[in-house]
Amino acid sequence: MDLDGLVAIDVHTHAEVSSKGHTSLDDDLHDASSAYFKVEGNRKPTLEETAAYYRERKMAAVVFTVDAESATGTEPVPNEEVAEAAAANPDVLIPFASIDPFRGRAGVKQARRLVEEYGVKGFKFHPSIQGFFPDDRSVAYGLYEVIEETGTIALFHTGQTGIGAGVPGGGGIRLKYANPLHVDDVAADFPHLKIILAHPSFPWQDEALAVATHKPGVHIDLSGWSPKYFPPQLVQYANTLLKDKVLFGSDFPVLTPDRWLADFAKLSIKEEVRPKILKENAARLLGLTQA
Repeated sequence: MDLDGLVAIDVHTHAEVSSKGHTSLDDDLHDASSAYFKVEGNRKPTLEETAAYYRERKMAAVVFTVDAESATGTEPVPNEEVAEAAAANPDVLIPFASIDPFRGRAGVKQARRLVEEYGVKGFKFHPSIQGFFPDDRSVAYGLYEVIEETGTIALFHTGQTGIGAGVPGGGGIRLKYANPLHVDDVAADFPHLKIILAHPSFPWQDEALAVATHKPGVHIDLSGWSPKYFPPQLVQYANTLLKDKVLFGSDFPVLTPDRWLADFAKLSIKEEVRPKILKENAARLLGLTQA
């Protein structure tokens, strides 16, 4: 990967559709989330289209699906397909995987195989959709052991989610699972685990800042929100205590990097901190080197 030639590294993008055309969200949740985010353009780009989109912008992107089959009954985009697309586009795509934590030992085995055979760099968890508390030792701790051992990254959705917003009962999705304090226990129990708390964690922004400040391995990505809506304390910490631990993420395709970056340019971020957020912090955390 040509790091020097990259404008930015987007650490939070979604593989929305498989090569066979199926999505990891049912139609009701998909349509409601599109309305919530006011999505413009192609909501279901293929992995090849995503690669071309980021290549055109001279950016790299971490890409993943969300495996919540136990809770939703919907199959995810195959992790192997995501990894193969990244291998075919190594100049722009960085593969993460997602494993339903209720897959148990089979999921643990799958995680190890995805790292060893497919070069997966991290794993996405969405506690609200998957329906689990991250600090429940009976559910995901086996996965964390593999992730820590292999030196890969655990990325957790935190805070409110646009998935289920506007659907009666929120589509059955419970927000309580996404309080970042549940990840604090994980960071304490796995002190060498690299963790990303995804999104401004409304309504628990202060909790996320506290965890990231206290636990060396915990980082924050800024995806899912236009920067013009960032809470002031998030901007303050990004400029100071967490300047080496905050990461650019868009949430593509529901929020495009074009829109995110345009609003980020107007944010009161110190000039010396901007390149850290846009690229340098992610490159270090992902272990990327100049090709």
